[in-house]
Amino acid sequence: MSPSAARIKTPQQLLAESGADLEGHGLKRTMGLFQLVCFGVGAIVGTGIFVGLSDSVAEAGPAVVISFVLAAITCVFTAFSFAELGGAIPVSGSSYSFAYASLGERAAFLVGWCLLLEYGVSVSAVAVGWSQYLNELLESLTGWQLPTALSAGPGDGGVVNVPAVVVIALAATLLVRGVRESARATAAMAILKIGILIVFCAVGFSAFRAGHLSPFAEHGTAGITAGASVAFFSFIGFDAITTAGEEVKNPRRNIPIAILVCIGLVTLLYCAVALSAIGALGAGAVADRPAALSLVVDQVTGSSVGGGIIAFGAVVAIASVVLAVMYGQTRILMSMSRDGLVPRVFERVSPKSATPVANTWIVAAVFAVPAAFASLDVVVGLTTIGTLAVMAAVNLAVMVLRRRNPELPRSFRVPFFPLSPILGIGFCLYLIWGTGWTTWLQFAGFLVVGTLVYAVYGRRHSRLVTAPSEVAAPVSRAG
Repeated sequence: MSPSAARIKTPQQLLAESGADLEGHGLKRTMGLFQLVCFGVGAIVGTGIFVGLSDSVAEAGPAVVISFVLAAITCVFTAFSFAELGGAIPVSGSSYSFAYASLGERAAFLVGWCLLLEYGVSVSAVAVGWSQYLNELLESLTGWQLPTALSAGPGDGGVVNVPAVVVIALAATLLVRGVRESARATAAMAILKIGILIVFCAVGFSAFRAGHLSPFAEHGTAGITAGASVAFFSFIGFDAITTAGEEVKNPRRNIPIAILVCIGLVTLLYCAVALSAIGALGAGAVADRPAALSLVVDQVTGSSVGGGIIAFGAVVAIASVVLAVMYGQTRILMSMSRDGLVPRVFERVSPKSATPVANTWIVAAVFAVPAAFASLDVVVGLTTIGTLAVMAAVNLAVMVLRRRNPELPRSFRVPFFPLSPILGIGFCLYLIWGTGWTTWLQFAGFLVVGTLVYAVYGRRHSRLVTAPSEVAAPVSRAG
């Protein structure tokens, strides 16, 4: 048995096992470029901007715009790497599969373990944010809110967050019906929330006061860095595009395009929203307000109607994030199960709906628990550092595969190589530094647990050990 660190699946093996550019493993290619871009926007634009903006403003003040740009730069360098690897290895495993092909099995498992934070735990966090805006919407429409006992977890003064559980269940129900239906719903929600954020910017800029931007960087460089680490949570999700690698038409072309379009569009939108919100009311009024966008519109218009519209947009936006991120989580687990590193139940695909039904319901059930009982603040820092670690690994994977597999067909190539991935790693480490030592310790503990899980289960059940001949000569399964 070879050391687990040396166990590597070549890109050709990964492609063949997944069905390559054909329909394989029971999945169907139903998503076009437009739907894929909408899926990416659906995965990104949600809690981070509708709920998390106030936290970023609290750290950086008016300089939060720079924080967003700094977070976006980190994502851009990493997006280049995701675009190259997503076009070269269009499989459902995303970062996990990229690491398996370059850094070895143990590193790949830990990347997949970190993705449980990015995709899975963030579902819980996003669902909690959805519950907050649902109450805002109910108050705007009826003057009534759900009682705190049923709309917040114990950490926020409640008992159980019922709406958070409900939105996860609704997303799971839609996902098991089929990718086509999920993609259509995500596209409709993405268009709606972009429109509502554009309307918000128009309202905010109508009351813009330059004096509200002064002092601009009152907390200095440290505040901007801390704000960028918080703002980075707003960009989490663009890599979910690569998890659709086996269900996208012409993935080698469409995946790189969708990633770059999404990052550019979202960055412009976020900076405009932050600038208009602070320009309208000032950083002090926006900071630490969970429903800050509704507050801005209410005060600018002098009516609760506008705030209700924003709350409706947030309810739709955050629901689409739950849908898209849960999709990504199930596809990551499906790929890990295909490799034997997690139980085989996660790779089973229903022949009727062409979706991993059992996988989806297990994910929904597991992450409904923290959604029901945990506070949003508990998981944001850990999710951010886990995502940054994954992105650093993807940047490293690009450099390793360029050296090890120079002949691999690449529909997109990282510009300014190797400077871009090196800068991507540097920015990831810089933002990790900004999360603080408490989060570092939590993340270290999380990695230790992941290493133990791999040693006890994944290392022994890996198909590179249990079925090496089958992996060495994989057979494409066209649907």
